[in-house]
Amino acid sequence: MNRAVFFDRDGVLNEEVGYLWQIERFNWITGARDAVKLCNERGLLAVVVTNQSGIARGMYTARDVDVLHAFMQSSLAEVGAHIDAFYYCPHHPDFSGECDCRKPKPGLILRACKELDIEPAQSILFGDSERDIAAAKAAGLRDGIFFTGGNLLDAVKSQLTF
Repeated sequence: MNRAVFFDRDGVLNEEVGYLWQIERFNWITGARDAVKLCNERGLLAVVVTNQSGIARGMYTARDVDVLHAFMQSSLAEVGAHIDAFYYCPHHPDFSGECDCRKPKPGLILRACKELDIEPAQSILFGDSERDIAAAKAAGLRDGIFFTGGNLLDAVKSQLTF
């Protein structure tokens, strides 16, 4: 089975700007691309799990999210890094009803674990909200690390003890 580092997207990999789908508003968090590269070099899967309620709200489309994720991949490739998979929840209970994938529910993580043959107990998540940490716990991950800003590479280095 694989080991993985899960990343929330907005506020962890990129600066939080609110309902991000436009490339021109995208800015990497300091050290984010190198953090992903470190995961790649250590043989860990790098997986993004992100709530994208702007889709349910009609602010942007799933295609817009896919285009942004493709941009992220091309930017990561410039430093020899890549995300192994992106998982996002397009729902919001007020607009599209309940689902099992909107964090703090563990659906995105569980789906990734199944599809990518990931061992949850040997994997961690970096998130910037309590709902991220709750989803990590509910999915049975080894740890959910609360990222409060700064250099993501430093944060990842300090946790890669497995």
